[in-house]
Amino acid sequence: MRLGTDHVRVAVPATSANLGPGFDALGLALGRYDTIEVRALGSPGARVEVEGEGAGEVPDGEEHLVVRALRAAIDVVGAPQTGLHLLCDNRIPHGRGLGSSAGAVVAGIAAARALIADPEALDDDLVLALATEFEGHPDNAAPAVLGGATVSWLTPDGVRARRFAVHDDVEPWVLVPHERLATSRARGVLPSQVPHADAAFNAGRAALLVEALSRAPELLFDATDDRLHQGYRSGVMAATAELVGELRGAGLPAVVSGAGPTVLVLARASDGDASRVALDDALRSRGDAWRLWRPGIDTSGVRTERLGVRW
Repeated sequence: MRLGTDHVRVAVPATSANLGPGFDALGLALGRYDTIEVRALGSPGARVEVEGEGAGEVPDGEEHLVVRALRAAIDVVGAPQTGLHLLCDNRIPHGRGLGSSAGAVVAGIAAARALIADPEALDDDLVLALATEFEGHPDNAAPAVLGGATVSWLTPDGVRARRFAVHDDVEPWVLVPHERLATSRARGVLPSQVPHADAAFNAGRAALLVEALSRAPELLFDATDDRLHQGYRSGVMAATAELVGELRGAGLPAVVSGAGPTVLVLARASDGDASRVALDDALRSRGDAWRLWRPGIDTSGVRTERLGVRW
């Protein structure tokens, strides 16, 4: 395998995983993006420049997650390694439960796909498999690759994912706190076993959630109820748990986004301003501790563009 170009641009969406009851299985791509330009260089090494989220915090060389994922994908297809220069315009918050690490991994693998002469050597199935190796689970990687809403699962033969259509009336809102929470800490408080009744409850709600997202948005409140993970995590994200409880008390289908601490609300566009009014009311007493966004749903997943000369 050889390289086919020397300059590519990648845009990868933010994602929200779990969506309440769909723990480690359901995910949704959101209309907020990290954009990365990658140049292949004749000189060795990697240099990364970052604007926006993570600027001055993330590694600026070979240890940068996009670089690591890109080089791993290049190795898988047997293409030659080169020097790299990355320009990252990051709009996905870090440590907030919006898939920033999965987005970085998917962006790196997709950049490798755009750089090589035969992009089909890194098809979506392989991109997802490589991303899952980095992440450990596919719930954020799947919507980052495929867009829309996804269900993903692991089998003895590897990872699988399917995208399903989201009803036009579903309107996601995200409430992003200034505080961060490491995914490892959020996972660390989960028990190794849960009551059978809670597992059965979540299985039913997760199945209902697919129906609610795709065909029956009026069921979203019931469909987003959870007994498997959010309650256990409340101790390490008290402000998030309090906000989710207040919003659900107001009738909004609010959940923890991924491992938190961002809150996702799967509102209905047909409700008009009612959802926005309830969200503003909930945030008014919290000052500037939270940002409120209406990102929309990304329907394309990661996108690439070749900008350089073809070799």
